[in-house]
Amino acid sequence: MCGIVGYIGKQNAVPILMDGLRKESYRGYDSSGIVVIEKDGKTTNVKAVGTLDKLEGKIKKLSGGAIGLGHNRWATHGGVTEENAHPHADCKGNIFVVHNGIIENYQVLKDKLQKQGHKFVSQTDTEVLAHLIEQFFENNLEDAVRKALRLVRGTYGVAVISSKDPEKIVAAKLSSPLVLLVNKAGGFVASDPSALVSHSKKMVFLDDGDVAVIRKDGFKVTDLGNHVREKETTELDWDVQGAQKGGYEHFMMKEMMEQPESLENAMRGRILLQNGTVKFGGLEQVAKKIVSVEKINIIGCGTSYYAGLVGKYMFEEYAGIPTEVDIASEFRYRKSIFNKKAISLFISQSGETADSLAVIKEVKKQGGLTLGIVNVVGSSIAREIEAGVYNHAGPEISVASTKAFTSQLVVLALLTVFLGRQRGMTSATAQRILSELKRIPGLAKTILESSDRIRLVAEKYKSSNNFLYIGRKYNCPVASEGALKLKETSYIHAEGYGAGEIKHGPIALIDENFPVVAICPKDSVYEKMVSNIQELKARKARVIAVTTEGNKEIAKIADDVLYVPKTLEMLSPILTVIPLQLFAYYMSVLRGNNPDMPRNLAKSVTVE
Repeated sequence: MCGIVGYIGKQNAVPILMDGLRKESYRGYDSSGIVVIEKDGKTTNVKAVGTLDKLEGKIKKLSGGAIGLGHNRWATHGGVTEENAHPHADCKGNIFVVHNGIIENYQVLKDKLQKQGHKFVSQTDTEVLAHLIEQFFENNLEDAVRKALRLVRGTYGVAVISSKDPEKIVAAKLSSPLVLLVNKAGGFVASDPSALVSHSKKMVFLDDGDVAVIRKDGFKVTDLGNHVREKETTELDWDVQGAQKGGYEHFMMKEMMEQPESLENAMRGRILLQNGTVKFGGLEQVAKKIVSVEKINIIGCGTSYYAGLVGKYMFEEYAGIPTEVDIASEFRYRKSIFNKKAISLFISQSGETADSLAVIKEVKKQGGLTLGIVNVVGSSIAREIEAGVYNHAGPEISVASTKAFTSQLVVLALLTVFLGRQRGMTSATAQRILSELKRIPGLAKTILESSDRIRLVAEKYKSSNNFLYIGRKYNCPVASEGALKLKETSYIHAEGYGAGEIKHGPIALIDENFPVVAICPKDSVYEKMVSNIQELKARKARVIAVTTEGNKEIAKIADDVLYVPKTLEMLSPILTVIPLQLFAYYMSVLRGNNPDMPRNLAKSVTVE
């Protein structure tokens, strides 16, 4: 949520800031703004509500300066207005702040500042920071920022500049991501690597409690007590093209079409087929601990949560390990019984999910083993966990996750073999799973090549306003994920259910105007699924079936059929979800929506 970009150097800051904001816009925003300090010390702060085109239209005549900040806002405190948009200034217009996160004690601080004569112009929590820094400012910006942040309770990724101390950007982090780099062009800071990757792949990720002073020729990082913190540089494996549309109309379509490659990347170098084993370099340091694990707790949010539900079936059926799956925002507040022989496995595309980060810290306090499946190198979760596995899916820009989800499933399948081989899985079973995994990228490609057929089905149902998605066993979570994709992109009400559960309530909704998507590959529960479909057809439901190639009998009862290649039951979700992704995309486009930027949603959920 929200996006921060900062630059200090020799070049005009305005185009650099705007370019960074555009690259961060996929995170979700409703207003934006930039501030620059010109050579004569004059400051210009421009804000706009709506898309970045609105802001661009207001800055055409801006000459610019060599230091500035930019921000995309996703409203939390206060409505969507120019007054509430960032950057926020102090009373004198000398100090400017952009901020991601939430200041929980802002009202108490605001009341005190107002009594001291400070004048506020917005309803945001962020403006408090500008006035707090002003209160402590004595011509040294970093000292004032440190003193102000010591009074703050909440979360922040913050960047600050001042016309009275104009040779630096001060940035600080607590539970909201920030990354910086310095090269020959100057110093840069952003909340997302995608904003900076065109300037360099070598970046420094800030940790909680860091305060960075960024100059045009270097940087220094301390804590709030001004003690120096040494930082390592991380080199990303992204390319600039990965964060561009590459000729596709939308990022979502591009990322769906990239799945054969992202699936291949998720398993590259990890499969030792001859031995029937899996090699995870990121888990080598904890391999001995994992051998004695008696339980796995999978924690995630949204799409990652549904991937975890598929992982539960895999771990229990093939590795023999009892597994629970929790939504991070619920797990952190319930009284869980701590088990030292349990793994807490965190799944996150962005690696910045606020609720998951809070759970990681709690588990670590109790001495638990924290592992992760994360896509973004250097992200907060990747640094907080004890060990983990990267998806290597490349940047995912569209808010609706597609290639990250399927790559998560591949990693979970590999992890199942890794754990299973520690616990009695035969090499023959492992080789069967791994051999089929190696076929999956090619099978996914055949589904994507049939996208025109899926578009025709979407044309038929584009006016529907309700959908029920059903599945069983491994494809029960896929039903929920398919429904989520439709909700996210097309704003159609959709529910995902275990097919055996429909008789316990949902079937009351069904009539000829309430279509059903049934995920029913030829697997161990296929006949049960057919029975459930028959029950729905008896209530006049129109049914779209997703089934295995060659299954002609399902066409006798379903209204429309989408086919996927045959594979192992445990791997079928990787394939059955792809038609659902494409269906959601086409439904969105046909209804006149932008599937990349759904209303009210953000890519990285960095606030609770």
